[in-house]
Amino acid sequence: MIEWQWDHFAQLSGADVYQMLALRQQVFILEQQCLYPDIDGFDLDAHHLLGWRTIDGKRRLAACLRCLAPGVKYPEMSLGRVLSAPEARASGIGRELLAHGIACAQRQYPGRRIRIGAQRYLERFYAGFGFATTSEPYDEDGIMHVEMLLPAGATNRSSGAAGSPLTSP
Repeated sequence: MIEWQWDHFAQLSGADVYQMLALRQQVFILEQQCLYPDIDGFDLDAHHLLGWRTIDGKRRLAACLRCLAPGVKYPEMSLGRVLSAPEARASGIGRELLAHGIACAQRQYPGRRIRIGAQRYLERFYAGFGFATTSEPYDEDGIMHVEMLLPAGATNRSSGAAGSPLTSP
């Protein structure tokens, strides 16, 4: 079972931030072999959704994303740094993460659209949640991306979020 935590950066513990940054480094920099400044200044003003699992009595980060307010990166609010830990993949956690992320973002900024810069190979995944491609493919740090937009008030078209409590430890 996943324990979901939605908090502003200032509310996260040092240990939570450490695990989040370590997982982002593991996936985006090491696994994807992409050298870029992950610590980009946006985290400090963002809300973060963290998905925790307890394994052998230890709390481990299994998935995370961040939500930026409208006007910070795009005119719309945006979701980014969306990832699941390698050991949690193929369990449905990615769908659950995005479903929770959309719901939390819509509660945080009601009536606003959500923009993402999606890795191109995940375009169909995001489309399953109602995101529509709004740009031609572009190279970002050596990985092809597309911009996608979810209309304001869109309801979750993909399942997977039921039954997991949202908490703030």
